[in-house]
Amino acid sequence: KSAQENTFSREAAPGSSKQDSTSSKRDLQPEIIKLEKKMYSSRGSKDCQERNSCLCLENSVVQPLLTDLYQITMAYAYWKSGKTNDVATFDLFFRKNPFKGEFTIFCGLSDCLALLENFHYSESDITYLRSVLPPTVEEEFFSFLKTLKPDEVEVYALPEGSVCFPRIPLMRVSGPLIIVQLLETTFLTLVNYSSLVTTNAARFRIAAGSNTKLLEFGLRRAQGPDGGLSASKYSYIGGFDGTSNVLAGKLFKIPVKGTHAHAYVTSFSGLEDLHTRTLSRSRKDEKEEKKGEGEGDTEEQDFVELCTTWRSKLGEELNILASEAHNGELAAFISYALAFPNSFLALIDTYDVSRSGILNFCAVALALNDLGYKAIGVRIDSGDLAYLSRVVKETFVRVSEAFDLVWFAELMITASNDINEETILSLNEQGHKITCFGIGTHLVTCQRQPALGCVYKLVEVNGKPTIKLSQDVSKITMPGQKDAFRLYSSDGHALIDLLQLPSEEPPQVGKRVLCRHPFEESKRAYVIPHKVEPLYSLVWSKGTLCSDLPDLDQVRNNVESSLRSLRQDHKRSLNPTPYKVGVSDDLYHFIHDLWLENAPIGELS
Repeated sequence: KSAQENTFSREAAPGSSKQDSTSSKRDLQPEIIKLEKKMYSSRGSKDCQERNSCLCLENSVVQPLLTDLYQITMAYAYWKSGKTNDVATFDLFFRKNPFKGEFTIFCGLSDCLALLENFHYSESDITYLRSVLPPTVEEEFFSFLKTLKPDEVEVYALPEGSVCFPRIPLMRVSGPLIIVQLLETTFLTLVNYSSLVTTNAARFRIAAGSNTKLLEFGLRRAQGPDGGLSASKYSYIGGFDGTSNVLAGKLFKIPVKGTHAHAYVTSFSGLEDLHTRTLSRSRKDEKEEKKGEGEGDTEEQDFVELCTTWRSKLGEELNILASEAHNGELAAFISYALAFPNSFLALIDTYDVSRSGILNFCAVALALNDLGYKAIGVRIDSGDLAYLSRVVKETFVRVSEAFDLVWFAELMITASNDINEETILSLNEQGHKITCFGIGTHLVTCQRQPALGCVYKLVEVNGKPTIKLSQDVSKITMPGQKDAFRLYSSDGHALIDLLQLPSEEPPQVGKRVLCRHPFEESKRAYVIPHKVEPLYSLVWSKGTLCSDLPDLDQVRNNVESSLRSLRQDHKRSLNPTPYKVGVSDDLYHFIHDLWLENAPIGELS
């Protein structure tokens, strides 16, 4: 920031002429180019390398200028119109659940609050805006922007990680009209993608079940580095167990997982490529031997010979021709096991899973076992995943029984290869034996639906409700400030979300409530709630957070508990039951009265 401030030190003085302002803009272009070069070439600087681990690429670009130009031009027009003291309320919501489902997970709130904590226009921001806005923009407006702070903004929101539904505002943002308008684009970009990826991850978790590990492998396919980091973060919140993204692991404390690629296997042509052949016994195994038999054998063993011996023995046991197994693959596995004897997990589909990969893996795993180490498992990245996983599982069980190694039958079987939600559901039907899925492209890019479609709509100005009308009823906004409640049935599951006016009494347990569709008069029902949950809490007021931000694990736990509150038929992938969202009778009439008041009356002739 200091570099930016120093670079953009020249400003037109208040009251300078338009000609001077235009000339100043031309003079600034070389400075802007210098700044851009400095920004992109500073990655190797000491300050950058030693930056605090909690500062990530996402946060470094989340600032007031991460917005659409029309927010700035509207701000000037508001200012020019004397609306600096107007107070407004915006609702941030979406109209349709993603992925043809019936639920969404709300995320991105912490990022929005972090923006508010650091919201200000720097000198360089003002200088840049002065260079792109028309020369007719008055200098006093830039002075106004310099002093703009979110101290009078109030934000009510759902808890981050909560299940949410169409038309229920995720955030209600109130405050001075100009600043709450300026927040629109940034809030939307922070909520849209994070909620979409979290929802996608949660759907993968539901499809895979609670006992299957899920790993996010999507960095190389993500929409840029910031998209990759966001995907890793919100996939973990949505229920994934780890990521391949090393920077995400560092920044967000997410477990990092990974083994090797096919390139590693194909880089070996035979055992002669191995330059290291020996491996010492596990220290844990040494200690156990010393306790039981005195001094153990601590000398290094010829690990290559041990592996080839086991391969010959296993070939007979498993009816696989050891001579047909690929020697280069065996050499690669041996090499990797020598590097990581305590965490050996091999990619076994480079040549042939059933005739080479599985035999070579088992030989190395049993050799490791002789020296006191336990392998982790295998990964399959191509082929018929259901069939191959059953072949691998059967092999593990046979080896376990043949050599009395109970743990061998439970080795991990990881599958990857362009897996989506439908793939997992299909594999479930085929009786797969996969214990872990590595998922990339379909998770981080959300190929099935690449955008959530959150909107940010003005619902009140200076205490007066506003409404946006449309021939498309789904795009009509619900005016005014609203409170939201979740009503639960006798079985403990969420039954309906209810919006009502703030002046109304909250729903009461055991007391009948009339719930209406906001726009269809005939759709209505009485509900007797067995539990009532207020959905909103005040999260930002008077320029500060109202409570500490939850960490990733707390939000992740909220996702899990919130999903448990839904019936299974709302969460299923195929033809899920729609979850009901209603309004109170008073709010229904309030909406329709305002609708009729603002809708023009046609004339027939």
